[in-house]
Amino acid sequence: MMTWTQVYDPLGHWWLSTLVAALPIVVLLGLLAGLKVRPHWCAIAGATTAVLCAIFVFGMPSKLALASFLYGGAFGLLKIVWIVIAAVFLYDISVETGQFEIMKQSVATITPDRRLQLLLVAFCFGAFIEGAAGFGAPVAIAGAFMIGLGFKPFHAAALNLIANTAPVAWGAIGTPVHTLAVVTALPESDLNAMIGRILPFTAVIVPFWLVRAMVSWSETFEVLPAILVVGLSFAGMQFFWSNYMDSNLVDIAAGVTSMLATVVFLRFWKPKRVWRFEDERETDSALKNAAAPLSPANPIIADQMDEEWDVRKLQQTAPVTRHTGAQIAKAWLPFAILSVFVLLWGLPTIKIAMGKATTPGFKTGGWEVPYLHKAVFRAQPVVLKPTAENAKFDFNWLTATGTGCFLAAIFSGLILGVKPGKLVQIFGHTLFRMRHAIVAMSFMLGLGYVTRYSGMDAVLGLAFTRTGWLFPFFGTYIGWLGVALTGSDTSSNALFGGLQRITAEQLNLSPILMCATNSAGGVMGKMVDAQSICVATAATNQVGNEGMIFRYVFWHSVALAAVVGVIVMLYAYVFPQFIPHGLTFVH
Repeated sequence: MMTWTQVYDPLGHWWLSTLVAALPIVVLLGLLAGLKVRPHWCAIAGATTAVLCAIFVFGMPSKLALASFLYGGAFGLLKIVWIVIAAVFLYDISVETGQFEIMKQSVATITPDRRLQLLLVAFCFGAFIEGAAGFGAPVAIAGAFMIGLGFKPFHAAALNLIANTAPVAWGAIGTPVHTLAVVTALPESDLNAMIGRILPFTAVIVPFWLVRAMVSWSETFEVLPAILVVGLSFAGMQFFWSNYMDSNLVDIAAGVTSMLATVVFLRFWKPKRVWRFEDERETDSALKNAAAPLSPANPIIADQMDEEWDVRKLQQTAPVTRHTGAQIAKAWLPFAILSVFVLLWGLPTIKIAMGKATTPGFKTGGWEVPYLHKAVFRAQPVVLKPTAENAKFDFNWLTATGTGCFLAAIFSGLILGVKPGKLVQIFGHTLFRMRHAIVAMSFMLGLGYVTRYSGMDAVLGLAFTRTGWLFPFFGTYIGWLGVALTGSDTSSNALFGGLQRITAEQLNLSPILMCATNSAGGVMGKMVDAQSICVATAATNQVGNEGMIFRYVFWHSVALAAVVGVIVMLYAYVFPQFIPHGLTFVH
């Protein structure tokens, strides 16, 4: 079998090797954000650049480079694309049956204020979905949900990307933390607790940041009490569960707690004025003017305007007054079913039972990828000793989260009275309008896997290790970079967890702190990774606007990562006594 060891400075100058390693990302993002090329072409160009750099600069055998690309593309189709397709399919069913209109009105009965709806859906509900499913599902589902509420597609995409940060470290039933513990050989309880001592600070900041990204400072402070309820309830439960319970249900517990606390709070508190989008204000103003007493000078015009006002007023008020509790419950049923399915699909006992029964190669961890499995070796200083990289494809067609979402969509459609033939028609429409996004996401995952197996990701990470005593700050950006490259905090931890431990030990820093930092810093890279942006645009029917959304969220991402970096610096040099050691979970 052909084997190959990664080379981390093929050009003899670390800065030059780093520039070449960054070239695929520069091509991808340059075309996407700078030249506004369509995302599937950007992804194809970026992946092609990655393969060429891997072969001709880093010396990776062509068979291994192509195998890693195909492995990443297949992984993307099953693990990521399938989730997004199924989530959008469920949304399309809900729209087709008219249930989304009822959902929109039901949320409006809790609060008509767009700022508060943003907190409830993007932050609280999104965190719950992240905890249950992860891998793009929150952005897809909450983004489609917000459009149903009446948010502009741009706001639905960009704001969900910002919101889907604080919960990412515990996504998909704690998968990133489990992976980090395995890769670093450090106690999972300590890593989990440390992440839970970093991110609750950002969980308080992000809701405020989220609202401020949509409205002005003064309009943000108008809902500060609600922001504090959302942030503090989420952060408090996030800290408690991660430090005293386990790593599996951190996001689910925090999301549910935050949502319930906010709904209860809004029964007793209301903002002084309701904030709506500008075009909605213009409509409200027009309705108000139409309702004002009219001059009898032209009774024909007056009669026409009175008639128009009566119709529009009826259109505004009738849906709210007509919907009973049973109708509202029925409208929410698809998302309730979805939540149950993704939660069940995430439970280890159910996943293992279904996997043993249906997944080929389940007992051995999946099929060994031809040419690639155990053929690529990572070397020092990324790992302590040369380590062969696994490459097993787990064809978990039934246990995949996307299958759970898809079955939830089918089940929901049948309950709502949609005929099987109509379901097939809706699904065909979903696939057609997402065809470009499917290509883009698959090629982006292929790009990420090429950078991983060629060692280009490690070259980029090693550049940050040259920062000396500032490493706690810049180590945050290693995790950020890993997620920005791969779209996954789990993958970032797998890529850079060992590097963080080795560097921390060399600099006499706590390995627990720095490995946890990789995961905590990584969450802020979630909003700028090309995969998440494509998921957001596909779910909100905005394919083609990826560059605009990337430019909007980029500085939010960099700034929030800097906030995490400052928190880590404080733990490293001011409050090291709060770094956990030897904790055990209470079950």
